[in-house]
Amino acid sequence: MEFALDSEQQQFNDSVSRYFRERGELADWLKLAESDAPFDRAAWQEIADLGWLALNVSEADGGIGASPVYTAVMMEHAGRALSREPLTSSAVIAAQLLAAADPAVKAGLMASLIEGKAVFALAHAEPTARFDLSHVTTRAETSGSGYVLTGLKFYVPDGAAADWLIVPARTSSAVNDVQGISLFLVPANASGLSRQNVRGADYRHSSRLSLQAVQVGPEALIGTLDAGFPLLQKAVDHGIAAGLAEAVGIMEALRDVTLEYLKTRKQFGVHIGSFQVLQHRMVDIEIACEEARAIMRHAVARLEASVAERRRAISAAKARVGQTSMFVAHQAVQLHGGIGTTDELIVSHYLKRLAMLEISYGNADYHRTQFLAADRMLAAA
Repeated sequence: MEFALDSEQQQFNDSVSRYFRERGELADWLKLAESDAPFDRAAWQEIADLGWLALNVSEADGGIGASPVYTAVMMEHAGRALSREPLTSSAVIAAQLLAAADPAVKAGLMASLIEGKAVFALAHAEPTARFDLSHVTTRAETSGSGYVLTGLKFYVPDGAAADWLIVPARTSSAVNDVQGISLFLVPANASGLSRQNVRGADYRHSSRLSLQAVQVGPEALIGTLDAGFPLLQKAVDHGIAAGLAEAVGIMEALRDVTLEYLKTRKQFGVHIGSFQVLQHRMVDIEIACEEARAIMRHAVARLEASVAERRRAISAAKARVGQTSMFVAHQAVQLHGGIGTTDELIVSHYLKRLAMLEISYGNADYHRTQFLAADRMLAAA
């Protein structure tokens, strides 16, 4: 299936590609990654000044309102550059959710997001949830005109850098019920909120949250009380699509650096790329990259479809890209030999990032079950 960019999308692609290519050498990236800084603040401001944080914000809210293809293009190149900026958390997921925020606070928050002055993170995962968005035990009880939140959030991507947290909490119904989930905006410095920040294998910073009687006002509610799940699910699906595009960008970068290595590395006096068995393995890598790109673009094209169609396409892509990305990463490491596992070579860092992306918002096994559920929904429609 062919997905060609139109002229405007191609211009955007060229601009993004040029920006991320000029970000610096691996040594510069590694120096910053090994520091305590969750991401490059200067780069974040540059991205904001370029207008890319406004892609998923509607024109009515002061943004660009671009199609999801633009986000996919941006994330592919961000993946190649191993960008650690909170693009998915803030510019994709939060932008989707804040569109339903209280009008009294939305204008200021959207402006802060677009201008790069505030970082947002979704605190959805809980210790026993196993990727299930409806498994919410964190409670929100009414208190006067506002709410009091109590609970634990296990893994919050980019939570260490967040100025605002979007917290799903249960306001009614049972733990795994899609009804009774509400979304709340919580400032990161709220009384009763504590964060334990951790750095992952891919050098991305996340947090574990403890909410102990955290009080928020009525304006903190995003969307409708007890009916936040559809909004949450759609925003996460947009986040998954962004992660898929990032993974495809990394896969193709691995393909390119591995092919270059085979062309230049000599063994027994000849370039190892001349060995037919290694040529066959490069063909397998190329096929995996093409397959991943096709199914990723199909998922991106279905983001604005019906819930069942969107879920089916997203889960199919998440499962397959998860498989193909790890195949490409492992092949690239093996073809480079022992040096492929060292910090001095970007291959090892690509592998670690792909491993984290594979389990983000559900691994391949989980999304196969989600695909079947969405398939049944379509069949019953």
